[in-house]
Amino acid sequence: MEHTLHGDNGYAKIESFNDQTTEALTGHYTEILKLLGEDEKREGLEKTPLRVAKAMQFLTQGYNMDPEEILKSAKFREDYQQMVVVKDIELYSMCEHHMLPFFGKAHVAYIPRHHITGLSKVARVVEAFARRLQVQERLTTQIKECIHNTLNPLGVAVVIEAQHMCMQMRGVQKQHSVTTTSDFTGAFLKNQATREEFFNIIGSSLH
Repeated sequence: MEHTLHGDNGYAKIESFNDQTTEALTGHYTEILKLLGEDEKREGLEKTPLRVAKAMQFLTQGYNMDPEEILKSAKFREDYQQMVVVKDIELYSMCEHHMLPFFGKAHVAYIPRHHITGLSKVARVVEAFARRLQVQERLTTQIKECIHNTLNPLGVAVVIEAQHMCMQMRGVQKQHSVTTTSDFTGAFLKNQATREEFFNIIGSSLH
């Protein structure tokens, strides 16, 4: 069900939640608070289970998105065969091992064969895969494969840089570590010069 929240200055925020899922998750998070030793009835926590239930649905909304259909919705025939790069795409995801956030940016490039897609659709594909329980390695490959399978380009390149809260808040607790993953197809995989051109374009953004 869609819920419209009206704020100050005429701002309206529309969010979509499944009412049955929200109710079930609220009950589970109430029990979690009890197990952690909290008083789930005190004022500060009274609505927390409901808020978390809605937050988790928002953070995992990618399960309800079809990334290939996103690309197809703005797929155009165009005889352009030079590199298309969308860099510094912000991403926020949840590590599936500890359900803690990891966040950073994605750099995506492809070389069209016969078709291009709307530039915003590339960012939406990143969002669709990121808003799921993930590992960074799989996220990188899923973005690459989606673009490769849908547009059939001459090549695809994806680089993701991210910081992982499971490394910063717990475990090894290294606060400034950045994890970089990459995956390539076609011309980016076979041609070193093409790959170097891509890295030169995004180079100023890399850590």
